[in-house]
Amino acid sequence: MKKLLILLVLFFSQTNYAQQVLPEKERARVVDGILEDRFNILLPQLMDAAEIDMWIVISREYNEDPVIKTMLPATWLNARRRTILLFYRNKSKNIIEKLAVARYNVGESIVSAWDKEKQPDQWKRLMELIEERNPKKIGLNFSKDHNIADGLDKTDYDEFMQYLPKRSHAKVVSAEQLAVRWIETRTPREMVIYNQLVDITHDIIAEAFSETVITPGVTTTTEVEWWMRQKVTDLGLETWFHPTVDVQRNNEKLVDHLYSFSGRPDDLVILPGDLLHCDFGITYLGLNTDCQELAYVLKPEEKAAPKFLIDGLKDGNKVQDFLTVNMIKGKTGNEILAKSLNDAKAGGLRPAIYTHPLGSYGHSAGTTIGMWDSQDGVMKDDGENYPLNPNTVYAIELNTTIHIPEWNRDIRIMLEEAGFYGEQGFRYVNGRQTELLLIPRVKSHQGN
Repeated sequence: MKKLLILLVLFFSQTNYAQQVLPEKERARVVDGILEDRFNILLPQLMDAAEIDMWIVISREYNEDPVIKTMLPATWLNARRRTILLFYRNKSKNIIEKLAVARYNVGESIVSAWDKEKQPDQWKRLMELIEERNPKKIGLNFSKDHNIADGLDKTDYDEFMQYLPKRSHAKVVSAEQLAVRWIETRTPREMVIYNQLVDITHDIIAEAFSETVITPGVTTTTEVEWWMRQKVTDLGLETWFHPTVDVQRNNEKLVDHLYSFSGRPDDLVILPGDLLHCDFGITYLGLNTDCQELAYVLKPEEKAAPKFLIDGLKDGNKVQDFLTVNMIKGKTGNEILAKSLNDAKAGGLRPAIYTHPLGSYGHSAGTTIGMWDSQDGVMKDDGENYPLNPNTVYAIELNTTIHIPEWNRDIRIMLEEAGFYGEQGFRYVNGRQTELLLIPRVKSHQGN
């Protein structure tokens, strides 16, 4: 009977997630549908805005340009041999050509434009396509300031320039702005799906930070980390970084920010009275999440977290508010950072802000609003002057330091939630944490 009960519990807990996670075939249909919208609706707008009428993306198998990885259909897990994509935008005719200088069509959207039997040389065929269209600008993926837009390797660049007639060399420009906008911009359909991704992320954290997974005095932080990693695998999902779980308690000193990510002790036993913190994200349907939440481990006589921790979370929410109200179209990350930090400090808080773009990649391309070790602003090679654009998603990542007299020490309230910046301003993709998760969840008989 006991074994049957355990199986039923496992079944229904799994079903709760399974209702949200699609089987592989359905995922492929969704991913390819999103990609078709991005090519046919979004890409022409981005090419017009960047004033680039021809974009050439070149990549070789297992050495993929980060951009081309976001353009491949669901059945293409990598580029094949050398894959060359050519996008030509004829604004006057309002058309966009999507061609592959490859032996195959690349999914439904990109048509093969190379017959190797007629023209054995792939580079010469590319030059024929360029000459036929005579573009004003040819964008290639090289960039000093944006790593994701710097995916063209030197060998392919050198060969391209060697084959390109010298009279056209002046047409070659960096496609960095176009590449970043392609990576960072989300479509309406993607944002509907994004809500589901973050909801799944929240659900996994809620289960991890519960009595289902944690037995105080027995379970370790490392065990919770691996439970989260296994949960992702069991659901048929992926994670783009290994989860972390760390503890703050009343008999330790405040440590460096790195403690939560690389300096924390392994296998720390979780105890009543601990403040738990996790950093966790998943990959699903071509998008990524990144979330940090907090939980409190109840002591036997407690039915709620101590007021000083409840108030601490409220201070963390205040820092979020100071940041998100200052997210204004056209402002650079450094401008947003400086204003937000000043406002929070004027409000009596001790903030740190290190918010990053989120989307096709976990640490994605776009507006960077601080780094944990660059609170005076990021440097040029980290996108110093890149402005905030609408229809973009961010990991609203930050902390505030608070002093707890009862513990005679400072602690950090570290939070991270997915947020969307659109034409109407900012909103959280799937809400944010405003209450501490309690371990165990309060039952009617708890307390004295």
